[in-house]
Amino acid sequence: MKAERSYPRFLITPKGTRWVEQGHPWIYADEVIREEGSCENGALVDAVSEKGKYLGTGFLSRQSKIRVRLVSRNANDRFDEAFWQRRIQYAWDYRKTVMGSDLSCCRVIFGEADGFPGLTVDRFSDLLVTQTLSAGMERLKPMLFPLLVKVLRQDGQEIRGIFERNDVAIRALEGLEQNKGWFPLDGEPVPESPVTEICENGIFYRVDVENGQKTGFFLDQKYNRLAVARLARGRRVLDCFTHTGSFALNAAMGGAAHVTAVDISASAIEMARANAIRNGLEDRMDFVTADVFDLLPKLAEQGGKPYDFIILDPPAFTKSRKTVDSAQRGYKEINLRALKLLPRGGYFATASCSHFMPSEQFVRMLRSAALDAGVELRQIEARQQAPDHPVLWNVPETDYLKFYLFQVV
Repeated sequence: MKAERSYPRFLITPKGTRWVEQGHPWIYADEVIREEGSCENGALVDAVSEKGKYLGTGFLSRQSKIRVRLVSRNANDRFDEAFWQRRIQYAWDYRKTVMGSDLSCCRVIFGEADGFPGLTVDRFSDLLVTQTLSAGMERLKPMLFPLLVKVLRQDGQEIRGIFERNDVAIRALEGLEQNKGWFPLDGEPVPESPVTEICENGIFYRVDVENGQKTGFFLDQKYNRLAVARLARGRRVLDCFTHTGSFALNAAMGGAAHVTAVDISASAIEMARANAIRNGLEDRMDFVTADVFDLLPKLAEQGGKPYDFIILDPPAFTKSRKTVDSAQRGYKEINLRALKLLPRGGYFATASCSHFMPSEQFVRMLRSAALDAGVELRQIEARQQAPDHPVLWNVPETDYLKFYLFQVV
């Protein structure tokens, strides 16, 4: 028997209805025919078809083009504390299954893929770092965040505090202000420092959750770094866009003869150098502060083939569909220049972290770059993000990371 509905109703167009029935959890403003009942921004509403069929319940976002973000399609669900605790437990149990004992640094909640639209939660040792990008999750967090800590501590995990990284412009689309800082947990002191240390793939990193990029460290490439380490032994490696040195350090730990780590950010390079020293790898590494788009042509002008393994892990070149074509030109330029630098038999790792650059388009770009470089690519592996960043096939936005390993022949 269905529970009595007490939520305002949003009538959805036939097009929007088909979209939802195919499994996507977003309802766009253009697909809303009318509202029945009043509610505040971030409140729960029912989505129904034009004929009155229940489609699901989700959070209202009055200022966003994504007007409703569904959290359930079950009319019997009650969205109380017990419901959200079960959902957190389900997300944590999934990580324990797919990550095994590798849980000290992982993504605990990955937005829509875990049923928490607009919420990211990363774990870095004893700190949780959150990013809240929807009005619904912002409204819910006073209840949700203590539940997060409760579920993990009940499982024996040591959690020192929660740091919010809401210093992102996209919050404005939800009518939310930017901010960052400690989330207050009742009766608990605020941690003295936002800096912690993690160990990933046997490598130690100092992570500053207050000032580092995104939530402090990029967790999605964890196992792609291991794949690089397996190929690096005895090779001369160039790691472009190194950030805090993660790929470079994995290559060095994997036995590379020498690794050069490059990034345009001087502060990132200093952090990478510190991480190398922390792991006793500095004798096989050097660090360069430079724009990769400038460095690769300079290396070509110098002649020779100084590296036999090049890694390209750039930031997202496009954050909208409008700029995909210009982003593709940027991707092609760096991939072409890198391929020209490699000797026959050399190895090549390349990635894109933008979901607006679909896999098919990225592959076409790589084919074109290889053709223009006059080389052939022997694919070793095609990889994605680590499984703590699960891909929902009905939500293409969760499928964003492309990672390829090749030998140049």
